[in-house]
Amino acid sequence: MTAHIRTLPTGFLGLSSRPYVQQALFVVAGTLALALASKIAVPMIPVPITMQTFAVTMIGALYGWRLGSLTVLAWLGEAMLGLPVLAGASSGFAPFVGPTAGYLVSFPIMAALVGLVTEKGISGHCPIAGFLLHLAANAVGLVLGWAWLAGLLGAEKAFLAGVAPFILGAVLKSALAAAVLKLLASRTEAAR
Repeated sequence: MTAHIRTLPTGFLGLSSRPYVQQALFVVAGTLALALASKIAVPMIPVPITMQTFAVTMIGALYGWRLGSLTVLAWLGEAMLGLPVLAGASSGFAPFVGPTAGYLVSFPIMAALVGLVTEKGISGHCPIAGFLLHLAANAVGLVLGWAWLAGLLGAEKAFLAGVAPFILGAVLKSALAAAVLKLLASRTEAAR
């Protein structure tokens, strides 16, 4: 028996085949969704728990790896330009050199990873595979965040402050992403 993997050329929404103006509107909408997800936060020090990683991985899955990572980069660019789009309404250059820098650097990588694998048909139709994909992307974010934070605080303190408190959230957000994508996949198939 062979397994058939359905290929999605450009993520769940098939955006790369749409006109550039529509793609640009989706990028803007994605940066707004990321900014809103940043506002849903549990304040912690040195790094708050937010819905950012959920939004980042969902944008990767929905937009595909190219447009998804471009959207995340645009959102980070907005932050660098001074728009208060990050957690705690922070912006400017400071978040990119402070304790959150490793996490911020990981976000476009996370979106690209989820988008690329989703384009191969791995996410959405199988909730377990979707959960594992989003969890792997969250792990990438935690590892890169930890690596940067370890340079500032030391490896053990960085793990205790920048990884351990976020593991449960990563699991829950990954489960939520898998459930949302399964629902979208079911509705898409039902509409056909």
